[in-house]
Amino acid sequence: MKTRVIRILAGCVALAALTAALAACGGDGDGSEAGELQKATLVLDFIPNGVHAGIYEAEAEGYYEDNGIDLKIIEPTSTADTLRLILAGKADFGLADGVDLAQQMDAGRPAKGIMAVLQRPAGGLVTLAEEDITSPKQLAEKKVGVTGVPSDNVVFDQIVSDAGGDPANSDLITIGFNGVQALKAGRISAFTGYVPADATAVEADGQKTRSFLLDENGGPSYPGLVAFSTEEEVADDPGLMAGFVEATTRGYQDAIADPEAAVDALASQVDGVDSQIALETFDAYLPLIGPADGVGVFDDRDLAELSDFLIEGDLIEKPIAPERYATNAFTSAG
Repeated sequence: MKTRVIRILAGCVALAALTAALAACGGDGDGSEAGELQKATLVLDFIPNGVHAGIYEAEAEGYYEDNGIDLKIIEPTSTADTLRLILAGKADFGLADGVDLAQQMDAGRPAKGIMAVLQRPAGGLVTLAEEDITSPKQLAEKKVGVTGVPSDNVVFDQIVSDAGGDPANSDLITIGFNGVQALKAGRISAFTGYVPADATAVEADGQKTRSFLLDENGGPSYPGLVAFSTEEEVADDPGLMAGFVEATTRGYQDAIADPEAAVDALASQVDGVDSQIALETFDAYLPLIGPADGVGVFDDRDLAELSDFLIEGDLIEKPIAPERYATNAFTSAG
């Protein structure tokens, strides 16, 4: 699904604050003297939450330092602003939804994936168990919340059509990024969202959910969250890329083995994190991260299927070859 990172900190004030923070912490990727750490900056896709536990685990355990990197982790304004900051040399790495990254490439921007943080898409439909919707085709003539981002409609159409329903019979309501609140208030019967995070948020108040993931309902399986840089920096500083991927991979392998410890690392570094919700969120994301020995690896077939899906949904204009989208040069498959 197209990015939901524009949910947070939008506007000039937030971007100015982020730019100032980046200026203060560096992140230009310049080389260091022998024995010194190389400063680098990672801009997240969203406010820190359970899905980022592996990154904060790697930071807490010193894995970035082990690879010669002094990493600063920054909260984002939007994916577009993240990429602009990277292109301007103010950040070295970003995180983005796999579809959003593809659309940036389709627009001619030189982003390139270096690690699949999630190997499967997190997007899908979330409904309350009490609605007794056991198949997406039952959403006919019901109100379904979408953000207004075009990819939401494509995802909804795919899931409902795969179940044998007619998506044209549903009443799509544009609700922005208030799906959780609208569902709990009974204003809609379902909404498009990031299933692990959004279903966990609904259930935090004791309401059971039922969800339908895109890749389990006829959609492609593709990297739902991607760590990326620019084509130029990938070519010019492979050591920095390899160090970042190796450290982050170790962090997620630790998180898979001991989720509580990784969430504790997240909570110890980020104010306001609810450890229980973060743990439940990470547990919900676990099936999408992949086996420990395959963390971060891109599958060329999945990337080709993503390109075909986006073309068919009119979300990109031209195919994106797997080798253009990402590289496995720095992962265990490289």
